[in-house]
Amino acid sequence: MKPFTIGHLAKAANVGVETVRFYERKGLLQTPERKNSAYRQYDRDAVDRLKFIRRAQQVGFTLKEIEDLLGLRDDPDARRADVRERATNKIADINAKVRDLLAMRESLTNLLSSCEGDGPASACPIITALQDHEKTSSKE
Repeated sequence: MKPFTIGHLAKAANVGVETVRFYERKGLLQTPERKNSAYRQYDRDAVDRLKFIRRAQQVGFTLKEIEDLLGLRDDPDARRADVRERATNKIADINAKVRDLLAMRESLTNLLSSCEGDGPASACPIITALQDHEKTSSKE
């Protein structure tokens, strides 16, 4: 199979060239040595690795967590239980974020229902609540 230049690698993985470089800097993708042509040449595994990284991000894993998953993927002694543990932890993180978002939505919905009429914005209960919250937070 013909090796990929960085541009062809990016296109094959449906990412930008800067994304490839970013993952290289983060240590998620190995930077190949330059060839006599002065170009770096990537193999098919680099495409698969980039696609893996992107898919893992799409389901919520952080770059550090992806690094761990890649380590498990590449470790012949790693077990499915190791992967399940990480996925279970990620689901717990996502559930906590969902709870936080729902609480934020409820708070904002309550504030919105208190902001009626057509008076000055400075007297809006939403503005007042946000200002009052900042005052109480700075005292802590």
